[in-house]
Amino acid sequence: MVMRKLVVVAVVSFSAGLAVASFAGFREFIPGLLEGALVTIQITLAGAVVAVICATVAGLAKMYAPWPLRWLAVVYIELFRGTSALVQLFWLFFVLPLFGVTLAPMTVAIAALGLNIGAYGAEVVRGAVAAVPRGQWEATTALNMSRTQALRRIILPQAFVAMIPPWGNLFIELLKSTALVSLITISDLAFRAQQMNQTTFRTLEIFTIVLVIYLAIASIITVGMRALEQKAVGAMVRGRGH
Repeated sequence: MVMRKLVVVAVVSFSAGLAVASFAGFREFIPGLLEGALVTIQITLAGAVVAVICATVAGLAKMYAPWPLRWLAVVYIELFRGTSALVQLFWLFFVLPLFGVTLAPMTVAIAALGLNIGAYGAEVVRGAVAAVPRGQWEATTALNMSRTQALRRIILPQAFVAMIPPWGNLFIELLKSTALVSLITISDLAFRAQQMNQTTFRTLEIFTIVLVIYLAIASIITVGMRALEQKAVGAMVRGRGH
């Protein structure tokens, strides 16, 4: 039932987009905004990969790594959670060149947003792993598994199911945060909208389309994560049945 409602939301979002595009006053803006949306999607996908990797490494390091690595994980998490994503973006783009490190705008965007969301995701990973019943750890000890084997084979697969809903929220936050990258000259959806608005002053048409595009992408993320959750739960149930 929930999945059906989410699919309906996605369909309605796309239908609204098509309805908006059908008005003559809106059509001229669609191609440029869709090109910007493609850049936004690319940053979102790449940033999500960076975020998941950083979150997994930092979350597990905070729990199980030797103290120097644990300390680094804590510093990373607190630094990126405790400062503005915009400041982080500007720091990587404008400050790093002062130290001789110059990165392409797209690289900066992916790195900054991925590291920022990854810091929040690290706590999701930590919480999900900590929530796995203690009996599961005891079972791995009885089977003479190392900690790495226990995490890979038993603990993380169970924790993964619990991580999916909060990760869905974080991916949507990542999508919305991509609007910041327009400030470092990346021609994403927000950048294209600002450019068009400055030259045409057609604010209503432009930002209505932008609103619908963001809603449609967010709906796809929500539906995709819910489908992944249902598949993961089903796989776990089948695994326990065997």
